[in-house]
Amino acid sequence: MVTAVSRHAGAPRPAAPQQVSVLRSGQDDDVRVRPQQAPPARVAGSVSVVVATRDRPAMLRRALRSVLAQEHPGTVEVTVVFDQGEPDPDLVGDLAGLTGPTRTLRTVVNDSRPGLAGARNCGVRHSSGEFVAFCDDDDEWLPGKLVTQLAALAESPASWFCAGGFVVDFNGRVNERLAEPGAVTFEQLLRERNAALHPSTFLMRTERLRQLGEVDELLPGGYGEDYDLLLRAARTAPVLAVPGPLARVYWHSSSFFADRWRTIVEANEYLKAKHPEFAREPAAVAWLDGKTAFALGAVGERRRARRTALTALRARPGQRQAWAALALSTGLVKASWIQKAAQTVGKGV
Repeated sequence: MVTAVSRHAGAPRPAAPQQVSVLRSGQDDDVRVRPQQAPPARVAGSVSVVVATRDRPAMLRRALRSVLAQEHPGTVEVTVVFDQGEPDPDLVGDLAGLTGPTRTLRTVVNDSRPGLAGARNCGVRHSSGEFVAFCDDDDEWLPGKLVTQLAALAESPASWFCAGGFVVDFNGRVNERLAEPGAVTFEQLLRERNAALHPSTFLMRTERLRQLGEVDELLPGGYGEDYDLLLRAARTAPVLAVPGPLARVYWHSSSFFADRWRTIVEANEYLKAKHPEFAREPAAVAWLDGKTAFALGAVGERRRARRTALTALRARPGQRQAWAALALSTGLVKASWIQKAAQTVGKGV
């Protein structure tokens, strides 16, 4: 049920669109905001934002400030879905200065299956905007995100799903992961999940998302629900990727899938079974097998990890997770070492 709604006056005056410039030295001051040379045309339209949350009050407030401060000229309706817990009674009041006639904030309790997928579905059902977007509770939207994406969708009517790159912040070390701009097809996503298309950058036409169907709540642990959604969406129309980072993503010890290796194995097998195209495309399934092999090595199943890694490498000799899994299978290195090294340069495993 809805537990709080804010519609106070005094929404912030829209700021000029900005662009984030990221240097690669890995220091705290690597992210700088500068005016765009050619600001995208502003497209009016109502946007509903779904923020699923659980036990992250400070991070949640940081995320919401970045969403409510977007300079989009239309309405922004934010629904915070509290998963497996009661809503924060102080949240709406704490952020009242950022809400107004065109910026609203409400909290609801997840009435779907517990977990991220169910919480997102709950939020979408409460959404009334023409567009719907996701933001993880530990991430931030960068200035100009909505303006950029809405303009891109207006210029590309064949697409209804837009995403983009992001900035990774790992313990203060900053790296960027940018998407190649343009249309991303189902076949491209099948060959490899485009890691630059982060769920905190997803912006979709609400009607088309509802026609597609809800986020899959049966995926083990909810792992890969964003990739599954991308695949399903791309079957209907290319996913539109925009240049430049749209969000700041924080990697930390409480990141949901930081070390849930067995869940990752189960989820990857689920995805392979759900999408039969994987079976017909060895090079496509190789990247999933590589990730599975690494997860198996992380939990000590060295022989199975080695077999799975070799299968992946036969199909794609350059599959980096498979090579990392072979290293794990020797017993001479730890998964945490490889994971930390990858995260330091803004990569996942």
